[in-house]
Formats: sequence, C-alpha cells, structure tokens
Amino acid sequence: MLRSFVGACLLSTSVLVQAAIAGDARSLQVVVSKNDQSLSLYEDGEVVATSRVSTGKTGHETPSGIFSILDKRKYHESNIYSAAPMPFMQRLTWSGIALHEGNVPNYPASHGCIRLPSKFAKSLYGMTSRGVHVIISSADVSLQRIDHPTLLQPKAADKGRLLSDVEMRPASFDASLKLVEVAINEKTSSVPAKATSRATGAPLRILITRRGEREKIMDAQRLLTSIGFDAGVADGYAGQMTINAVNGYKRWKGLKTTGPLMTDAFLDALYASTGADAPPNGQLMVRQNFKPLLEAPIHIKDPQVALGTHFFEVIDIEGEKAEWNGLTLENHLPAAARKRLGIDVADAPGGYDQLRAVLDRIDIPAEVRGRLEEQLAVGSSITVSDLSHGLETGQGTDFVTITRD
Repeated sequence: MLRSFVGACLLSTSVLVQAAIAGDARSLQVVVSKNDQSLSLYEDGEVVATSRVSTGKTGHETPSGIFSILDKRKYHESNIYSAAPMPFMQRLTWSGIALHEGNVPNYPASHGCIRLPSKFAKSLYGMTSRGVHVIISSADVSLQRIDHPTLLQPKAADKGRLLSDVEMRPASFDASLKLVEVAINEKTSSVPAKATSRATGAPLRILITRRGEREKIMDAQRLLTSIGFDAGVADGYAGQMTINAVNGYKRWKGLKTTGPLMTDAFLDALYASTGADAPPNGQLMVRQNFKPLLEAPIHIKDPQVALGTHFFEVIDIEGEKAEWNGLTLENHLPAAARKRLGIDVADAPGGYDQLRAVLDRIDIPAEVRGRLEEQLAVGSSITVSDLSHGLETGQGTDFVTITRD
C-alpha cells in the first residue's frame, strides 16, 4: 500500500518505508512539529519520510491546527512579501500559509509558512494532492492506530436513497456558496445516487463540535417557518426575514421585541409552541470536495467538560472494516470561550488516551451514522473540537481548525 518516492534520495530526509502497489487507494498525512522544526510524512498509517523544516519566526508564528492542501503550484510568488519565490508551493490557507521550498536553518525563520529543503519539497509535491491533511503542532505528536465503536465503518449503500435523505440541514453556513435552499425534510441533490468505490470515492470531512448561536438561529428559523412565520432559509444568519419572523412571533406571544434577538424566553416559548424537543448540544458538519454538504445535531456527554482537539482519519478500508488512526493536539481554550460554551472543566479527560475518552462522549444518531457510512472512503476524517470552524473555513476549503494562532 506504500508508494516510494521518485528519486533515490532526499537530502535532509530519512525514507523509512518504500514499497508500492500502483493504483491502490492510499492515505497521506503530514505532521509538523514546531518545537522540533521537523516534518513527518505518513502513508497508510506508517511514517515513510522525515525532514527538517523552518516555521514562522517570532511575530510571524505559524498557526497550529488541522489543515489540508488547498492548492498546488510548482512555482509561485508571494502576494504579501515582495513577490518572494515559493517553489513547489502547497497552500494550507487562503490567507497565506503554505508549504514550500526555502532556506531551512535550524530555527524558525519564515514569515509564517513552512519552509522545506529543496529536494524534499520537490518530492513531497510529487506525492501529495489537494485535500491531504497537514497537522501542525507545537509539541511533537504522532498518529496512532485506534479502534472504537464511535468511529464509522463502511456500509453498503441503499441505492434508493441519498446521503441527504437523512434529516439533516443543508450546510449553508458559508454565505459565499449558493447551495440548494430546501426545507429540513426535503431531498437535495448534494450527493449523487450513483454508487462509488468506498476505497477511492471522495472522502468526507466531518467536524464534531458544540452547538452555538448559529445553530440556535437555524433551529429557530426552521421552527418559525413551520408554524407560519417565514424566517427564510435555515442558514444560521439573522437576516431581515429572520428578524421580522422572530419579532412577529414575540408580538404574538406578548414578549419584548427590544434587546437580544434570541432570548431564553423566546426560545422556550417557540419550542413549546411547536412541540419540538430541545435540541442536542453537539453539531456534526460534513464537507466533501471542499464544499459544505450537510450537518446534523448530535449529543455530547458531560458538556461541562472540555472536548479538546482531536483528529481521526481512515487510512485503509478492506471489506466492511475501516482502519483509523488519530492524534490529540494541544488545546488552547480562552476563558471567554469556556464561559460562553458552559465549560467548567478545561482539561479534557483521558490522560494519555484522550482519543478514546472523547469518542466515549459522542453519540451519533443511527440514521445519520448509516448515511455517512455509505459514503465512507479512504481519507475520510473526523475532527473533534470545542470551537467550531473559524474564518479560514470557507469557499474552497475543508474544515480548518486553528488551535493556536
């Protein structure tokens, strides 16, 4: 399952495994340690190469987090720093962070990018493709195999149904994307009915996080529309249609229309009016091919305890069994965010086994799980984080999770 580098040697690189079966689906992952100024390349769960790197210097620190390769150019010039050359550029954010060839001293020296030695930059460029995950951490972290019942397993697709038949909302949180505008129970054409190889189909990118203000607004929009107050598309944005619907409902119920829009009194009354159960406290979001696909509410146990930041990826599928690996990143959760999210315990539980500890707390509804498992492919990933996606997640990206700027 492992492919060898083309070329006999990589100057500052230690190639540990070299074997190839052409045409097989494979998983590539790049892990960068800022403390060690090093990079490890994983293929199908094994380290196949290491290299020295140079990350951002003081004042231009490279952000830590979970990224994926968005764009590749053999030759690129910086749009920020006087057209500085960036050969074999592999973009991680649209704001300017990338892997590229450059001078690699034994210390952080870049303006935020990750510089690579010349021959390694060229060889790595030849191996990767858009979508390959790049994990950047201050500490030296490594991927490990993990088996847990919460992790998805491949399932034969029901040819008569689409992934979007699940009671999930269209993921229209990115206002720049023109998605199909449908009600919650309607089908969309986001996922074709045509069956694809589970090993080689487009991987799913899944983010599991806490429900926030956006999700509250989405629920209110859906419920208001269901009882005759047209709140527009359930997109989580309080536009004029939503404001008018909320205030119309408040006047109907004799509630104040001044002050915050989404008050507890308003939400309690709205749920009582519709007979809806209170929503779960977690949210599962799905992207595919760099576009929002769908999302659904889920349940997180012990919500007062921090989740931490964790990454999981399918590295192989054989028959009805998916093999996963994963790692835990350092978690920097500001006090204001902890207060806003109702987190009383800042340290995620589990000690040296936080991966299993966090999976123990996640409950994905069977119907949602079933539809995701029908589309599971090598390279599909799950990120778990207390904080939802930030500004770097947008048009033409997977979920970008920043743990430290």
